Amino acid sequence: MKTSIVFLLCVSVFPGFSQGRVVGEDEAGFAECNVFFPGQVPPEGFTEPFHVKICQHYNKEPRFATLYSTKDKIPLYSAFKYTKSGQNEEENWLVEPQIDDPKNGLHEMVHEADVAATVANLGANQALTSDYVGSGYERGLLNPSLLNEEDFQVATYTLTNAVPLSPSLSKSWHRHVGMVVEHALVPHCSKKDHLYLLAGAIPSSVQVKGKVSVPETLWLAACCDAPEGWSLGLVKKVNDENSLEDLTVGQLEKQLLAGVHLFKGNCGEDNQSQKKTEAVLQAVSQIQSGEQAGTSDNQEAKDSSLVRKVAGIIATPFIKLLELLIYVFVELVKFVFYFLWLVVKRVVGTVLDGVSSLWSGVVSYLKAISMVLISIPYDVGRVIINIFLGFLQLVQDVVYLTYRILCIPMGFVLHLAAFPYHSICAIPSVLKDVASGIWGTFSLVIDATAALLHGFYYLAGHIVKRFVPKVSSDD
Repeated sequence: MKTSIVFLLCVSVFPGFSQGRVVGEDEAGFAECNVFFPGQVPPEGFTEPFHVKICQHYNKEPRFATLYSTKDKIPLYSAFKYTKSGQNEEENWLVEPQIDDPKNGLHEMVHEADVAATVANLGANQALTSDYVGSGYERGLLNPSLLNEEDFQVATYTLTNAVPLSPSLSKSWHRHVGMVVEHALVPHCSKKDHLYLLAGAIPSSVQVKGKVSVPETLWLAACCDAPEGWSLGLVKKVNDENSLEDLTVGQLEKQLLAGVHLFKGNCGEDNQSQKKTEAVLQAVSQIQSGEQAGTSDNQEAKDSSLVRKVAGIIATPFIKLLELLIYVFVELVKFVFYFLWLVVKRVVGTVLDGVSSLWSGVVSYLKAISMVLISIPYDVGRVIINIFLGFLQLVQDVVYLTYRILCIPMGFVLHLAAFPYHSICAIPSVLKDVASGIWGTFSLVIDATAALLHGFYYLAGHIVKRFVPKVSSDD
């Protein structure tokens, strides 16, 4: 975990790290790396679930695109444009952690040693440096570094752009591709930035250390997507280092997976210039002829250089002794310069520390003075505001006290003035209540008298009915 954190910090501080982004399934084609295909349409027909699309970056810019096979652990093709031949840069090989562990949180290529202990299953789906060590094969670049310069060249040194090749085959492949591109393809494309290149490999059943497939065929497809455009395919058999067969893109597609189409609309096949195509093929043939002649010359040179080899064997001890002396001298010079550098660094560091301390003291003193000077008008203003607020509070208290004093007699006067009004207005209500009482008393007396008479009448009738006998009708 600590190693990955340190690496991320390094990436943020040194943007020169090579970066590769595994393109998501929800993204179209190769995302921002679609610019390396004609019409921004990648090849069709490579649809296996173990095919991974990688957009190779360097210095935050896309440099080329790679389709990687996690089954064969080699790239099936790399798509790029010719920039300009450059000098060989120091090889700085990287791996893509997302291929083995998509959840590791890293979104760029890293040095294998930096993530060996933090990325789960590192090497399960891709080749590592250890797969090539002692195997007799070297890491052959599909997108050759010699066809690129500066940042584009540095970006090619990634294991996701490499296939196992013998040293002689790797040298032959890069030499042939370089000569064909520089001397046959680029000069015959009217728009150099519209020359699209696909360099690929066909995996075989032979594997390095039982893991990484050795290609049985290397191929190159070119498309000049410009007026008077053309397309071309080249094939090199691994078992014949000096072979270089030219063919049409359609013929090349038949040697690949079924249903593969390398270029959109076959690179405008219907509008291709036959004259330009023939010129390109003629240039390729001249290169092939020159390579064959060069092979014969090389054989003669090998025979004639036998004496030189013997002389070289005899002279080797003396040369090694001289190299040792030169090495010791260089190391001594480096040690002296390193010692002087340490002394200068210590002196300069001490001086800078003193200057820094002095500067910090001056800044602190000026800061303190500035704060005091700034606080003076602030404090004066705060006192003035407090005095003004106190005066307003005093005025408010006086006004409130005056109001409370005036409220006492005013209330009394108002109640006294309202007494006659309330007394006179109450007379009709009192008279009404008195009349109601008199009438109620009179009504009560009448009701009581009626009830008493009714009671006597009822009692008398009851007595008469009880004691006086009924008179018969016969009597």
